[in-house]
Amino acid sequence: MSTESHTDHTASFGFRDVPEAEKEKLVRGVFSSVAKNYDLMNDLMSGGVHRLWKDAMVAWLNPQPGWKSLDVAGGTGDIAFRIANAIRRKGGEPNVTVCDINPDMLAEGVARAEKKGEAALTWVAGDAQALPLPDNTFDSYTIAFGIRNVTRIEKALEEARRVLKPGGRFLCLEFSQVVVPGLDVLYDKFSFNIVPTIGEYVARDRESYQYLIESIRRFPNQAKFARMIETAGLAQVKVRNLSGGIAAMHSAWKI
Repeated sequence: MSTESHTDHTASFGFRDVPEAEKEKLVRGVFSSVAKNYDLMNDLMSGGVHRLWKDAMVAWLNPQPGWKSLDVAGGTGDIAFRIANAIRRKGGEPNVTVCDINPDMLAEGVARAEKKGEAALTWVAGDAQALPLPDNTFDSYTIAFGIRNVTRIEKALEEARRVLKPGGRFLCLEFSQVVVPGLDVLYDKFSFNIVPTIGEYVARDRESYQYLIESIRRFPNQAKFARMIETAGLAQVKVRNLSGGIAAMHSAWKI
């Protein structure tokens, strides 16, 4: 009988490998640290382009009236607000649940919702790898810039399939691998030299933004992530690159 335990396994934390049991705590610390400045830093790091990427994600999702939508790692509500507004524009009443493991990120989202007068969202604390939600419940599952931070990506994908209804849509927006020659070099220089410096001066936290950049480089490229989605039991996987592959959207369905 094997004596290997769960704590013998490692997971990437930036360019380091740490025991699986420690990664969640480390990631929680990162997002607790950056929560107050998360949206401002996204604007500064991307020149506001992350807003266009998120708009493109929700446009491709094309949420419909009557849907039950789930946004995982949805913290500050950026995707959930967009889904709710898209459904209202079609004459529907939104039914959107936001799930995030980090209480500080959720608190930011709730505060933003109150400021916007947005009362249609449900906020749930939960782990993407063990969602506190029933099987076959949601018409759509979205996750934006969150899946690379989970300890076991394959488990999060299996959970996505579990909570989706048959015929439900999976859509992930994540940083990916640049596919335009030359852009990759410029992007690397900006990422490793500029982003941590912005984090140091704006968020007073260089280390967290160093981790976030390193975590992007450790995340599977477009083709490998597509295969992981298929392995989790989701079908009809399609990929759309954004900004030359700086980010990518992966779409799939629960058949």
